[in-house]
Amino acid sequence: MKKKKTSRRKTTGRKTTKREKKKTKASVADEETTTKRIEVNILEHELVPRHEVLKPEEAEEVLRKLGVKPTQIPWISIDDPVIRAIGAKPGDIVRIIRKSPTAGESIAYRYVVVDTPISVKKR
Repeated sequence: MKKKKTSRRKTTGRKTTKREKKKTKASVADEETTTKRIEVNILEHELVPRHEVLKPEEAEEVLRKLGVKPTQIPWISIDDPVIRAIGAKPGDIVRIIRKSPTAGESIAYRYVVVDTPISVKKR
């Protein structure tokens, strides 16, 4: 006949209860989740449209086609998470391609700036 193994507390010598064991396991799990940093690639999220930094020649072509200067197209902040992820720099033009149920694809262009007027007001 095999004897059951029982865990004993080192300090008092008494048996560890099931409740105490559960608390110990739970506290270890809590520590692991709070210390681990969760990293997610936002570019792969289903709600984030595809972003592309245009080459200078391509940007000139788009601006000529639209008949505007770079500062006349909508702006996007350099602090935008997607802009950071794709590595765009201030002065770049970004093409945003969204899926549309009616048009199939919708294309928008944004001019990357250091600060947008809205973020300047918030400070």
